Formats: sequence, C-alpha cells, structure tokens
Amino acid sequence: MAFYLVTGGAGFVGSNLTDALIAAGHKVRIIDNFSTGLRSNINPQAELVEIDFTDLASIKPHFRGIDGVFHVGALPRIPYSIENPIESTQANLIGTLNVLKAAHEAGVKRVVYSASSSAYGDQPELPLHPAMPANPLNPYALQKYVGEKFCEQFHRFYGLETVSLRYFNLYGPRMAEEGAYVSVIATFKRQKLANQPLTIIGDGEQSRDFTHVGDAVRANMLAMESDRVGHGEVLNVGAGEQYSVNYIADAFRHEKQYLPARPGEIRHTRADISLTKDMLGWEPQVKFEEELKNILSRL
Repeated sequence: MAFYLVTGGAGFVGSNLTDALIAAGHKVRIIDNFSTGLRSNINPQAELVEIDFTDLASIKPHFRGIDGVFHVGALPRIPYSIENPIESTQANLIGTLNVLKAAHEAGVKRVVYSASSSAYGDQPELPLHPAMPANPLNPYALQKYVGEKFCEQFHRFYGLETVSLRYFNLYGPRMAEEGAYVSVIATFKRQKLANQPLTIIGDGEQSRDFTHVGDAVRANMLAMESDRVGHGEVLNVGAGEQYSVNYIADAFRHEKQYLPARPGEIRHTRADISLTKDMLGWEPQVKFEEELKNILSRL
C-alpha cells in the first residue's frame, strides 16, 4: 500500500482517480479548494485537505510522508483562460510549480502531472506525437505546456521523478454538466434535455480524440508505478481516433444551431499513443462510439 496525494481530487478526473487508488488498496489525501470540484465527488475513505495549492506555505506540510503525487488540479478550459489570464496562470502554472517544489522538499518520489493535448495547437499532420514542437494557441495551452517543462526541469536539476500525461478530450462519469468547463458531449446532453438547440461553434467539422476518463485513470496509475518512466517524459493519453462535432451532434438527433468560431481553438486532434503503449504497457479499452450510445440511451 502506498500513500498518494491527489490535487483536484474533488474534480472530474481527480475523483475518478481517487476512487481507483482506494479500490486498489492505497491511502489517498486530497487537496482541493472546490473552485471547480464538488464535495459529492469526494470518496469518504480519502483524507480531505481543503486548501489552495497556489499557497506554497500552506500546502507544504501536507506533502510529508507522501509516496507519490498526482497533480490533477487546474482551472481548465480555453475560454476561461482567455478571459482570465492572470487567475488561470496563477492556478495552472504557479500552482504546478508549488506542487513540484513541495513534493521535492518533502522527499516525494514521483509526480504524475495532468498535461493537455492543447499544447500541440494546430499541426501540419496527424496523429500528434510528443516529438512534435509545441504550438500552444491560447493561455491555457501555454500554461499546461510550461508545466510540462517545469516537470522536466525538476527531474533534471533536483532529481524528482516526473511524468506528464497529455490528455485528449476526456469524457465519462462526473464530467462537468454546467459552467465554464463543459465538454461538447455534456453540453449537447444538457441542451437536448432542456429541448434547446445544440450549439455548435464554427462549422462543426473540427474533430477531437475523445478519451474515456477510466482509460486516463489507468494511465495515471501505470505512470506512477512503471520503472520505465520518471525522467520528465511526455506521453499521450488518447484513444487514437477522431470524431467531428457534427458527428456527435447528429448522433443526438436534435435541432442544431451554429455559432461563430472562437479564436485559439485547435482544428483537429488525434493521438499517437505508440510511445505510451511502449513505456507504460497502456492502451485504451473504452470505445467512444459504444460509450456515446450508452450516454444517448440514458437521455
């Protein structure tokens, strides 16, 4: 049994990860300030510390005795980062630096960092692989990318083991249903239930690699345990497929409304997961089309 710390453990990914860690017999401490997470997501067997990781002095004591840190907490989503660049930078960049600093000083062995495929930006070819030069198109993407570089340098200069996992459009249980952090699937679900048109940004032909949160959770656990990583690697966590927004909207069989395109949005994503398979022995298990049918069947 290990003792893990999960930042953002009340959120979408963090709460699913916490549940899996506890089910595997580990002890978990959660740090969360509930800026986006929900108290109802908290596993009752986890230890909760309600605190903001942008305050280094306050979080330091809670890293003592921890074997590994999953840094999942963030202020996600692109529109928020454009409208609130200072607040999002404080959380996504300074917060990450604080977590790495606290982990290093407490003697934590490894930090697994929740990175983002938005770091790729628009690329001339698909699939996207970590050797490509980053091209962040918005503040959120830039913040998450710089977080990867901090992870890499904390290994290089301080010996802290780190791994960065670039998530590709996660969905699944506990995904946000409202607010600034909603996925297109959750948005369409809410709009159909309210008998409102499905709002599509741009022409709807933009496509994404939709990845189930359960697959991301397994990647996190493998990244923490594998003896093949820990040197600042960047690995993709995606399904290796892509579906357009129009495809998803058509599956909902509901009225559609097209809105103007937003600046800073990536046109297409699809993950090359060959390195992740090689380094972690991981591959996705959940098929998007099957899960989409399950979601639609419950409407």
